[in-house]
This record gives sequence, C-alpha cells and structure tokens, in this order.
Amino acid sequence: MTTALPLFPLNSVLFPGLVLPLNIFEPRYRALMRDLLALPEDAPRRFGVVAIRDGREVAPAATGMPDSAPPQGTDPAAGFGPDPITSFYTVGCVADASTIRERTSGPADAAAEAAGAAADEESDAAGYEVLATGTTRFRLLSVDASGPYLTGQIEELPEEEGDEAGALASGVLRAFRAYQKRLAGARERTLAAGQEQDLPDDPSVVSYLVAAATVLDTPAKQRLLQAPDTATRLADELKLLRRETAVIGKLPSLPAADLTRQPTSRN
Repeated sequence: MTTALPLFPLNSVLFPGLVLPLNIFEPRYRALMRDLLALPEDAPRRFGVVAIRDGREVAPAATGMPDSAPPQGTDPAAGFGPDPITSFYTVGCVADASTIRERTSGPADAAAEAAGAAADEESDAAGYEVLATGTTRFRLLSVDASGPYLTGQIEELPEEEGDEAGALASGVLRAFRAYQKRLAGARERTLAAGQEQDLPDDPSVVSYLVAAATVLDTPAKQRLLQAPDTATRLADELKLLRRETAVIGKLPSLPAADLTRQPTSRN
C-alpha cells in the first residue's frame, strides 16, 4: 500500500528511533511546518526524510539572478534538478515531529533574507525549531513538485529480523565498544563512566543506533539503512566497525564527530 508524504531532503541519513533536530528557514519548508501545525492536535505530524545523492540541501542563492527569478527557497525542487527523484536515495525514513516551535526574527534570519529568502505572507514566523524522531523506513516511488514543497508516493518497509540477529547484535556491541574506546583515545578523551551500560540489546535498535553513531559517510550510512533485514545490517556493521577501529589505530589523529551528539540540520 502506498501513501503520499511531504519530503524533507537532507545531506544526512535518518534512522528509526533516532532524534532529528531541524532549524527551518526556507519558505518551502516553513510552508511544510505550517501545514503540519494545522493538523488536528492528536494527528501525527509526519514527513519523509531522504538523503540527497546529488543536489543541495539549501536552495542556491538568488544573487545575480534576473528579477523574474523566484525568491530563494520558494521553488520546491530548487537544488535538485528537473527530476528530483534522481537526486535522492530512494530508501528514507519517516520522521514524526514531536515539537514544532515558531522562531521570531533575529540576526540569522536577517542574513537569510539578505541572501534572497522571502518572508512568508501567510505567517510572521521567521522559521521553526523542530524536534522529530525517525520511525519507519520507506521506499520512495515518485516525487511531486507541483505544490509549495516536495511530496512523494512512498511504501513503508517492514523490518525483518533475519537469521542470527541476536548473536550478531552481541558481536556488534562488543565491536562498537572497542571502536568507541579507540576513537576516544584518538581524540585524547575518556569515555564517560557507565556509557557502555547504556547500550540497548534489541537487535534492530542496536543496528540503527550503531549505524547512526559510527563515523561514516552518507553512502555508507545509506547502505545500512536500506539493508534487507536486521541481521544483514548487523553483519555489515561488524565488518565496518572492525575496519574503522583498525584504521583509527593506525591514524590516531583521524578527525571524528562527537558520538554523543547529533548535529542540527539547517535546511
């Protein structure tokens, strides 16, 4: 069964169970947030996050464009070419927004408008601060750019456990702890006391948490997201963790993101 869902393309991969903070300022995504806020209070405020394969997360600035050009961020497909679906990975994750808070004008918004962003006529909000959580994977079947923001026809993907997922999860947790220790050593810091005990034991949760926390590029994270089942994802993670741990050991100055934080995406 397919359904229509608003789309939010990002230069990163969202996994089920992971929290996604967003700082919204482009008109197309402000329109999306207004529509989500207009839903009944008890209705889920869902949108689909897809990783960008080839394109821009933020619309190109309008500087030097003719006066007839649409203001920056008003074209729903800006930055993604004439056929947006070709710019996206086709397996994404549904996000459920628990908090959508209006943000009033400030220095950051003045800078955005100076770059060509147009203020919305329908709302005085300069932007929105959003906190969402990944819920379910989906396959993107088509993209519609006829509205104020992109929407997609999607089909949700069930999470199959696969063979030996429990045993693989135990191995991945051990490898992840070794990876954390090696990475902490490379960054000359010590893991917080009790951090190891905070890791879950559900195979699916383990697979997504490790996928999100390991320092990998977007294509590698995308391959983990679209794995056919939990066991396959865990087996791939075991190989990746062993490889990355060995690399960090040889290159102790290797830069890495803080594993305990997720960056705020500014669209």
